[in-house]
Amino acid sequence: MVNYRGELIPGDSNFFNHTNRGFRFGDALFEEIRVIHGLPVFWEAHYFRLMAAMRILRMEIPMEFTMEFLQEQLLKTVAANGMDKKPALLRITVFREGGTEVNSVSAQVSYVIDAVELPGPFYTMGSAPYEVELFKDHTINADMLSNLSTCHTLLPTLASIYAVENGYSDCLLINVNKQVVGTIYGNLFLVKDNMIKTPPLQDGCTNSVLRKRLIEIVEAMASMELMEESISPFELQKADELFMVNIRQGIVPITRYRKKEYQQKTAVAVLGKLNVSARLLN
Repeated sequence: MVNYRGELIPGDSNFFNHTNRGFRFGDALFEEIRVIHGLPVFWEAHYFRLMAAMRILRMEIPMEFTMEFLQEQLLKTVAANGMDKKPALLRITVFREGGTEVNSVSAQVSYVIDAVELPGPFYTMGSAPYEVELFKDHTINADMLSNLSTCHTLLPTLASIYAVENGYSDCLLINVNKQVVGTIYGNLFLVKDNMIKTPPLQDGCTNSVLRKRLIEIVEAMASMELMEESISPFELQKADELFMVNIRQGIVPITRYRKKEYQQKTAVAVLGKLNVSARLLN
C-alpha cells in the first residue's frame, strides 16, 4: 500500500499519468526516513530538511504540512503495510501537480509515501567486499541544488550502470572542479590518522540527515578531528579508511579503491555511536 495525498491505495495502482511533473520534468524531491517500531528516527531533522528543500525549489508548502501531520501520514502508511512493529524505510516524494509545459507550474503540491521493510532495527556493518572506482564520464554541479535529494538522478543512474558493467559495488562521484563529493549511494567520509574528512556542502555533496549526524558524532569524539574540506582524488589512496553513509544502510566501509585496501576500525567505532544516537533521539 502507498499513501497518495492521504489516501491509502494499492502499490500497483495507476495513480500517475504522463502529465505528472515529477516524471515529466523531474520537478520533485524526496526524503527517506527509517521507522523503528512505530517511531521515525531523526524525524525532526528529516522534516526540517524536507521543508527547506521545498522552499529552495519554490514549492508552496501546504498549510497542512506540519511535523505532526506528516508523521501521522508516515505511521498510517507503516500500519497499512503491516510494519507498525517492524523496522521500515519510508520515502516521501513531494511534487507539483499537473502541467505539460515546463513553465506551467501549478501551486498545488502533492505527495506520495511508500514503505519497504528493513532487515533489522539497528544499523549493521556487512562483511562483503565493497570496491569502488572513480566515475569520470559526468560531473556534479557545485551548487545548492546538488545538496538536495531530488528526482533528477540521471548522473547517479549512469554511474550505477558503469559500476555494474565493471564489477564495482559503487562509484565515487566528482564535481565540475574534479573534487570527490560522494558516492552513488551516499555521503563519503575519509579517515587519515586522527582526522575524518568529508566534502563541504559548497562542493555539491548531498546535505543528508545522516551526514549531519555523523559530523556531530565525530566532533564529540576526543580522539578524532572533523574537517569539512574538499577531497582530491589523489587523497583517496593515501587514506587509512573510506566509508559511505546513507539512511538505508547506515555506514558502509569501502574495502578497496584500485590497488588500495582500507581498514574499518573507525567506521566500526562510529557505527556504535550512531546506533546509540538513534535510540536516544526516539
